[in-house]
Amino acid sequence: MLRGGRRKMLTEAYLIKFVKYFFLADVTLLFCLDNAQGDIDMSRVTIAGLVLLIYFVGKIQSNQMRRSMFNVQGNMPGMQEMMQKMRPVFDVRYEIVVIALAVGIFTALIFFPQWAVNPISNWFLETILDIEDTPIFGFIFKVIGFFFMISIFMKVAQGFMTLLTGGGLVDRNNDNRNDDDSDDHFDDYTEIK
Repeated sequence: MLRGGRRKMLTEAYLIKFVKYFFLADVTLLFCLDNAQGDIDMSRVTIAGLVLLIYFVGKIQSNQMRRSMFNVQGNMPGMQEMMQKMRPVFDVRYEIVVIALAVGIFTALIFFPQWAVNPISNWFLETILDIEDTPIFGFIFKVIGFFFMISIFMKVAQGFMTLLTGGGLVDRNNDNRNDDDSDDHFDDYTEIK
């Protein structure tokens, strides 16, 4: 409503995303505090940090996938203009910078946990705990959290399997090519006369 229907600028979108990721890292660290004095439970911090990192990597992958789906443009009149308006704002460089800053903030807050305690983060923490204690919404919240954790475990297992099988190290573009440089091979763009 404040933008008046205009599309988000790249810097505006990533500034908003940075604020969201900042509070996500901040509230995540608040969940790792052990007591009212602000002592940190390092086992919680390690697990929370890994989950946060996997979440951020998953966000990059899903944003790349969403962007690539919008890159396919139809031939119908007006379709390209409509797709241009709907295309999400995404730049991998900005995304990596914002995520690196959020991880840096999470790391800094581990060493200075007193900085994590502020009125906005405390409000988020209290709201999340209140939702968790609500009978119906709390159950839904826990079910969503369960499936989120299952997806995290699946991503970790998939990553380990890729590393063990060497799937990420193989150049897929050169799988079907011979080493000789003869002109006997054709591709989809070769014109045959």
